[in-house]
Amino acid sequence: LAQASYLVHTPVSLPPPHPLYPRIFDNMASVVDGKGSFMLAAPDKEYKMAKFEIGRPAPGPEDVAIDIVYCGMCHSDLHTINGDWGNDKYPLAPGHEIAGVVRAVGEKAASKFKVGDHVSVGCMVLSCMACGMCDQGFEQHCAKGMCGTYGATFPEGMGHDDCHGTPTQGGYSTDMTVHQRFAFKVPEGMPLEVAGPLCCAGITTYSPLARHVKGKKDQHVGVVGFGGLGMMAVKIATAMGAKVTVFSRSTAKKAEAKALGADLVATSDPAAVAAMAGSIDTILDTISDNHDIAQLISTLKPVVGTLVLLGAVAKPHALPPFSLLFTSTRVEGSLIGGCNLTQEMLQFCSDHKIQPELEVIAAKEAEAALRKLHVGAAGAKRFVIQMDTLNELTFCGQLTASFRCIFGGKGKTAKRERE
Repeated sequence: LAQASYLVHTPVSLPPPHPLYPRIFDNMASVVDGKGSFMLAAPDKEYKMAKFEIGRPAPGPEDVAIDIVYCGMCHSDLHTINGDWGNDKYPLAPGHEIAGVVRAVGEKAASKFKVGDHVSVGCMVLSCMACGMCDQGFEQHCAKGMCGTYGATFPEGMGHDDCHGTPTQGGYSTDMTVHQRFAFKVPEGMPLEVAGPLCCAGITTYSPLARHVKGKKDQHVGVVGFGGLGMMAVKIATAMGAKVTVFSRSTAKKAEAKALGADLVATSDPAAVAAMAGSIDTILDTISDNHDIAQLISTLKPVVGTLVLLGAVAKPHALPPFSLLFTSTRVEGSLIGGCNLTQEMLQFCSDHKIQPELEVIAAKEAEAALRKLHVGAAGAKRFVIQMDTLNELTFCGQLTASFRCIFGGKGKTAKRERE
């Protein structure tokens, strides 16, 4: 539902426009001739971002329509734009760290949401909602495949069939429509700009910690990498009462780790790593580049120790079979979290005053922020786009059946032609 755009428009009665976005839903038209909504999108694999006009689907009975106020920027946005993960759908508006205000509610969603509610949306916007995995609250592992917030193809037979086959467009946009199951209430008192990043970095780290650590005594958690994900993992694990050790390439961030109540060990110091042998219950590995995991496995407690991989590494890791055999330790992956767990995470972070480090930026600064992410210059900070600043950008064009956008004198074009 959410990000897909209609090929055929069904009129719907909606409340007056939100003051931030006066044109939203004025005319909910098709992808070919869509008007009324805007997105900040990449026309190709470069990071040159441009403003496009699109149409969003009108909310159905189970949907909520949301005015997007903030959207965080994730490394996944980077990898999807540049094609690292196989994307070939352009123009593409990334963004799965969404926070906004409900502006319309379908009749079956009215018991959960009302107009004016603060809500957030994360990495997925739909699943079959009927398989065993979905029934157990693991929508991210849906047997038919969950529908990602951007860069996915909207499935058939899930309502809004007019959207079938169209690409989903993410939160770098002025509004969206999403099934109520995949929208989450922002706890009272939580800043709206914080909620979006928590639905990515927050749930990615909370999910394995809830599975292995929460509610247990005397837990020792290792966190590999001390960027955005790593810092969230430290904050959440500490709030769960665990002792935390950060594994980083050097001791440069030792003071930062200490400020959050964690120790830090440099993986470049074999003696320091060896001193940790057999001492850690759970390790969250947030690194997305190739690295040696054998030394990490050596620090796990026999029988109960688990290494959880959170980083999407392109090249397979080299596993040390004898280390695993003789200690009965485990290596597993973890992908975000289900809908109920995401709502639980938001409340947990609210209760414990856990927030990511972030910087609110204007839409015109998004391209520079992506380039900082690309070269690793962003550190642990999350960039969060204030989406009403999209109004400040020059309008590039309406998304039509064929589209091209030319940038200045460089003559870079998208794969589709503009009419």
